[in-house]
Amino acid sequence: MGIIAGARSSIRKILPRAAGETAMSSDSRLKAIIRAARGEDTADLLLANGHVVNVFSGEVFRADVAIAGGLIAGVGSGYQARETIDLEGAIVCPGFIDGHLHIESTMLSPFEFARAVVPRGTSAVVSDPHEIANVLGLSGIRYMLDASEGLPLDVFVMASSCVPATHMESAGASLSAGDLAELLGHPRVLGLAEMMNYPGVLFQVEDVLAKLDLARKLGVPIDGHAPGLTGRDLQAYVATGVRSDHECTRAEEALEKLRAGMYVYIREGTTERNLADLLPIVNPATARRCLLVSDDRHPDDLMDRGHLDHSIRLAVEHGLDAVTAIQMVTLNPAERFRLHDRGAVAPGYRADLVVLDSLRELRVRKVFHSGALVAEDGRMSSRARPAAATIAPSVHVAWDRLDLAVRATGSRLRVIRVIEGQIVTRADEVALPAERGPIEADVSRDLLKLAVIERHHATGRIGLGFVTGMGLKRGAIAGTVAHDSHNLIVVGTNDRDMMAAARAIADMGGGLVAVSDGRLLACLPLPVAGLMSDRPLEEVRAGMDALIAAARAGLGSPLANPFMTLSFLALPVIPKLKLTDRGLVDVEKFEIVPLTY
Repeated sequence: MGIIAGARSSIRKILPRAAGETAMSSDSRLKAIIRAARGEDTADLLLANGHVVNVFSGEVFRADVAIAGGLIAGVGSGYQARETIDLEGAIVCPGFIDGHLHIESTMLSPFEFARAVVPRGTSAVVSDPHEIANVLGLSGIRYMLDASEGLPLDVFVMASSCVPATHMESAGASLSAGDLAELLGHPRVLGLAEMMNYPGVLFQVEDVLAKLDLARKLGVPIDGHAPGLTGRDLQAYVATGVRSDHECTRAEEALEKLRAGMYVYIREGTTERNLADLLPIVNPATARRCLLVSDDRHPDDLMDRGHLDHSIRLAVEHGLDAVTAIQMVTLNPAERFRLHDRGAVAPGYRADLVVLDSLRELRVRKVFHSGALVAEDGRMSSRARPAAATIAPSVHVAWDRLDLAVRATGSRLRVIRVIEGQIVTRADEVALPAERGPIEADVSRDLLKLAVIERHHATGRIGLGFVTGMGLKRGAIAGTVAHDSHNLIVVGTNDRDMMAAARAIADMGGGLVAVSDGRLLACLPLPVAGLMSDRPLEEVRAGMDALIAAARAGLGSPLANPFMTLSFLALPVIPKLKLTDRGLVDVEKFEIVPLTY
């Protein structure tokens, strides 16, 4: 059986029952909904005396919401139910849907992630698990699917298209079109995840085209990732069936992508904060093609600011109509990903609902998932329990083959310049002394050494470079969170502390550390693939707070989150300069370039 036929066969097997559908026959379910909608039968639950946000008409009006069998039976008046909740004038809107994120980037297990976002009104997420896939391949994606079963949060998955992201780095695994076909038979796998290797698309690389061809023939959504792509190259990229982008940083770029037929995902993450710059493109003509997404969020952000509720608030503060903002996290993502049973407060839709105090403060009072109350006043009330982590050790380093020394072979040094608040970098140059001695970090010029150590197969491969903008005055920080291949990345002011940080990471099986004078200042173990903790949300947040405090107060970095910034310095699909275990990458040329010349 061929790749396409096999995937179609798997899909046919799961079509009869939609997400969230009970064992009740479709015929019986329809009859029960019709009777409840007509008032012939008593509904299960009535949300009374509230105001409903209608994402179809843009209105907010007084109405009751009757719920039966986990679905909305009717919106109006005169309904009766076995249980009634008086909303006392509060506002009911659809549950929020994050159209693009990586759960692994929160460093939380799926269960703890749900604890963080469900009380904020999030009822569903569309996740690309390419972080764990780059470490463990299909088994990593299966882990994420298994660990997210039975949560009061629907976790949908896009099949990771770029494992590895490029040929210029060493991942722990690789996924072929055949592997993706197997994934696309799963009921919660919706389409092809962000095609980050846009140069591979433009240069017509066979395995890249095979994945696009698979998705096109199956007729599933294809997400994109094309920072700065414009002109004929953008036209060629979109012509392959890619229909979205979340990497826009300028309104002009976003508008060109809208004109090309793409959905624009307006991202507001921990490091990548693009909402304020992109919001001017949202108007009555474009709003239905725009989504608010989070992409990468850390626990402190989730706890202090929120999830999609924060993005809505921020959008409203910048002048966007509140109902339009809500539409961008409900109906828009639901239609984009063909989740036609959710995203609105209307008859026949899933009763994934959020009760708000007001459309300005957007404080979430209650959250319902399939008609069941799952969170109230900031706390998840669901009885779901976390799945056990069964992931093999993932840090394997050939220590005897590592050498951090950098020797000049030219008169000029290429340097990565960090831009705070963005994951793009600039390309700087530094003149080197005439004598060709070793190149060391220079704190006086904020010139720090950067190393990416292969940690999946103990090859001993190491990429060395230099970065400015991290601002460390002493010591080193390191982690196994290094997008997207997630090798061991370390930046420091001296080789001794860099090596101490790298060894500390390995000793705890993956995670994040801050080191000074050979002493461990703070650490956060991430034993699940070197990416996620097996501890509660509050402990992960406390560990992250301690790390950031150590990096800022102890080591002198001025960055709000030096670890998040560090994690993107190895991503060779985001311009301009990045470092992988194979060397320094000029992303615009899409090639490895000499460190000195």
